[in-house]
Amino acid sequence: MTVLIITFSQDNESIPLVTEAIEAKGAKVFRFDTDRYPTEVQLDLYSGKSEGGMITDGDKQIDLTDVSSVWYRRMRFGQKLPDSMDQQYKEASIRECRTTVRGMISSLGGFHFDKMVKVDVANNKQLQLKVAQEVGLVTPRTLTSNNPQAVKQFAKECQEQGIITKMLSSFAIYGEKGEENVVFTNPVTKDDLENLEGLCFCPMTFQENVPKALELRITIVGHQVFTAAVDSQKMEGSAIDWRKEGRALVKDWQPYNLPEDVEKKLLQLMAYFGLNYGAIDIIVTPDGRHVFLEVNPVGEFFWMEIFSPHFPISQAIAKILLTGNN
Repeated sequence: MTVLIITFSQDNESIPLVTEAIEAKGAKVFRFDTDRYPTEVQLDLYSGKSEGGMITDGDKQIDLTDVSSVWYRRMRFGQKLPDSMDQQYKEASIRECRTTVRGMISSLGGFHFDKMVKVDVANNKQLQLKVAQEVGLVTPRTLTSNNPQAVKQFAKECQEQGIITKMLSSFAIYGEKGEENVVFTNPVTKDDLENLEGLCFCPMTFQENVPKALELRITIVGHQVFTAAVDSQKMEGSAIDWRKEGRALVKDWQPYNLPEDVEKKLLQLMAYFGLNYGAIDIIVTPDGRHVFLEVNPVGEFFWMEIFSPHFPISQAIAKILLTGNN
């Protein structure tokens, strides 16, 4: 029994946590770092008379017919291609690598945690909000637009509490040394509303600013629900987006007793998308409402497990990968 983990070289501690949990149960793990393909890792795929394929990484090799389950985590392509390579050829290489690897994943047998097509659908934030409302979850008023006038009108409608802005896609700017500068959620000021011309180059998502008593990270693995809470309002830098002070708050996450009806609705949301895994963000308001923000089908969990004994998430993931039961 071999679990194939599809990720990239700089992925976080979640990979060794799950790897150790799988190996402790006597199974094998093969790690495919997609950022090292095609320059350092070889991939052979066959169809026709011979079916299957092979991944070769130095002295490590896996026959794809031996894969019992797949953990689809992260993919990065082209990072090892030479800087001297013509940009057009580099872009063509990245597209071909992405298409090849996604095709490999789609054609693999065994259990998928989760199927790539389901992850792709679940990543649509507008659909998430629609489904969340249908199952009875509370969601914030939201506008995605490239129209300055629509944004100004939306701001008027949310004048009492104000609005924030965020991006639907994961966006970061990388420095010369590879350091990641993430675009966080930010409040929209009066000056911002007078300078919205940039929307003609890129749409943005705007939401009402929901008051916070606590912020929850709910990690669902199969039917297991792990809920952690943090007081993001204790620091000015984390008041709008706790991730801005993520390192400072990393040890402050505590177990939280999620109301049964909210948990039931979240499991209905997961069932709609056919997901075995999801990292869900929820705001608890001062008056006790639970406001759903989003679910990340491949979201992070590692910091909670490292700093707390209450969240054995990697063990839950390993169990599903080895049994194929959701």
